[in-house]
Amino acid sequence: MEFKDWEPIYREILEDFGFSKEEDESAASLLSVLLTAVSNESQENLMQIIHGKDILVCGNAPTLKAELNELNLQDYVIIAADGATSVLVDREITPSIIVTDLDGDVEKEMAANKQGSIMVVHAHGDNTDKLLKYVPLLSKVIGTTQSEPLGNVYNFGGFTDGDRAAYLARHFGASSITLAGFDFDDESVNDMKKKKLRWAYRLLQKLA
Repeated sequence: MEFKDWEPIYREILEDFGFSKEEDESAASLLSVLLTAVSNESQENLMQIIHGKDILVCGNAPTLKAELNELNLQDYVIIAADGATSVLVDREITPSIIVTDLDGDVEKEMAANKQGSIMVVHAHGDNTDKLLKYVPLLSKVIGTTQSEPLGNVYNFGGFTDGDRAAYLARHFGASSITLAGFDFDDESVNDMKKKKLRWAYRLLQKLA
């Protein structure tokens, strides 16, 4: 997705949540600097992994474990959205790609990274402390932002980890995208998470 197409959606998100565009941009700039000192992953490698493949995007809803049991995981390239990584690692599954704002079980994400998972690390206004703590410890990492992209920090579209993973798959030419572990009506989460789930649903519908 081109930023000119994403920007109107992004401005609506900023208004709806009261987020700061300036803080998002500052976080993206920080991530850009941090990435100069680690092993960066190339867009070409992401293209090789995703293009023409059947992609399984795993979210972290409580239904994920049961849904994984119903799928032949060998048929898919697996992209984990942040917290879903823990479920996969506990089943001795290493996702090909992890899309994360470093809000989940980062230790397990780092373990998967050491096993070969590409980390697609997202910068936003309130995770700069986690960027500083964890990005220097990663390898095979690529940066993303929801604000205007920089030279080495990209914007493929999407807002939450789950829908960003789907937008990533579409951007790099997935043949199909299957979702597992997504519950847009989860009543067990707080009001902020419910609002984010509504946005995720809306953005995935737009993608479809």
